Amino acid sequence: MALDGVILSVQRALDRLARWARLRQSADRRPRRFLIVQIDGLSREVLERAMAARRMRGLARLVAAGRLRMRPLSVGLPSSTPAFQAALMYGVRPDIPGFHWYDKRARQDVYFPRPGVADLVEERHARGRRGIMQGGASYGCMFTGGAEDSLWTMAKLLHPTRAGLAILRVPLSTVLLGWVVLKCCALTAVELTHACLRLLADPVGRGPRALRWLLIKVGLSIWARELFTLAASADLYRGVPAVYVNYLEYDVFAHAYGPSHPLALRALRRVDRSIVQLARICRRVPEWGYDLYVLSDHGQAATRPFVQVSGGISIRDAVLGVLGPRAGGAVPNGPARDPARLRTQIATYRRARSHGLVQRFLAYLERDFARWLRPHGGPEPLAGVHVVAAGPNAFVYFTDSPEPLRAEEIERRFPGGAAALSRHRGIGLVLARSAGGPVCWHRGERVPLGAAAGGGPFANRGDREVVVSGLRELMDMPSTGDLVLYGIGAPVGDVSFLDERGAHAGPSEAELHTFIFHPPSVALPALPLTHPVQLYPHFAAYGDGARS
Repeated sequence: MALDGVILSVQRALDRLARWARLRQSADRRPRRFLIVQIDGLSREVLERAMAARRMRGLARLVAAGRLRMRPLSVGLPSSTPAFQAALMYGVRPDIPGFHWYDKRARQDVYFPRPGVADLVEERHARGRRGIMQGGASYGCMFTGGAEDSLWTMAKLLHPTRAGLAILRVPLSTVLLGWVVLKCCALTAVELTHACLRLLADPVGRGPRALRWLLIKVGLSIWARELFTLAASADLYRGVPAVYVNYLEYDVFAHAYGPSHPLALRALRRVDRSIVQLARICRRVPEWGYDLYVLSDHGQAATRPFVQVSGGISIRDAVLGVLGPRAGGAVPNGPARDPARLRTQIATYRRARSHGLVQRFLAYLERDFARWLRPHGGPEPLAGVHVVAAGPNAFVYFTDSPEPLRAEEIERRFPGGAAALSRHRGIGLVLARSAGGPVCWHRGERVPLGAAAGGGPFANRGDREVVVSGLRELMDMPSTGDLVLYGIGAPVGDVSFLDERGAHAGPSEAELHTFIFHPPSVALPALPLTHPVQLYPHFAAYGDGARS
């Protein structure tokens, strides 16, 4: 705590020095500018608990001082970062059903961490539209929003731009960069010391997973966050018209440990300090007229991995096990061989010792060569059936048709298949398309989803209308699976089809309902904010010079 106090004191002194010595530029004199700070993955419920528990003191002080006001925000379906940012940045109802899906027309998987995928998806959604970030800078985002400069933005990972280089343009900025590097080194040393003490206290319980998350914490919670904050600070001093900073660390820890785990909540304290620093700079440059917004793109539900409730069976094998006996075209058997040894080695390595990109590669190896590597007695792959697990959501595609299949055709091919899947203890509901809108199976029964209909999985939800509207939009997306499975609301509790303790993309209240903080002087749309697309005209108006 003493080190934190010293660091904050020095940081405030350097902020004042930077304001005094900065170069004034007269290039772009828009009436108002904006800064958006996104806390990735934070639900409104967890935010309110964190503020009440004094884990986000800085944000609470900004609210108490009248500098910020909170509005509830629902993020639509899927409750995920790509869909949220596409809607907010470009004003579109996106065709982005999840973080991972299958393009039936192109006959290929679309998975955001793969090189070039985010760039391609952004280009499709930005076509003919102006992004809210034109002339600005984005940090840690999925898409650029039209920003000229971006840093660690997934759509431009292969095409880095000049974002953050402003900190190297004047001697004072070099001093600030040196201070941030020194600060990061000191915080890294503290984390390493704590890790050593924990290892001494529990040498048996600390394993490779603890080391991996220590490295993630140092890289993401210290170095990336500090550099994002420094680069955004330089942009604010220069008067960049629009700045978007996405802090990722809470989301990463919530996925791994759960949205209310102490490690995830500690990440909020660090993000809170960065928000206070940026808010202080906005206040010190009144001539630029910055409006500060703090928001979240989705929340997370506490989940259990599907394999824990299915006896070790993946969602893919569970789907094929139900549809297999009804299918007419199983893939012919391959050569007679016993791959047990290689299969066991790959599975053991992927689950126990591999991390990051290596783990992803081996997961895809197991999937792409499933017929050769599957355990004895597992279901045979089916011709024309492709299953994608994307979190608490999974998509089933029937690939012989490039267009989405309706429920009637699916029922003709696989009688009772959707109902059987919905009875699985790890599945909450199953969705399909029909001429009258989405069709839902819940606990083995086909149930209505109309906003006025009773019964079903959302009968007791106060936000039923919002949920049903989101499900309709999801099933209207051409890229959504022919069948959509959700682990949210399963008989055993909320379930993810991936190995994670916190998940999002589904319709639970924890995932759907977030927040946006805004200056009291700013008028957001008066209607309830039920989708991020409603915010696009508000931010686009800054580029029109309409904010005064």
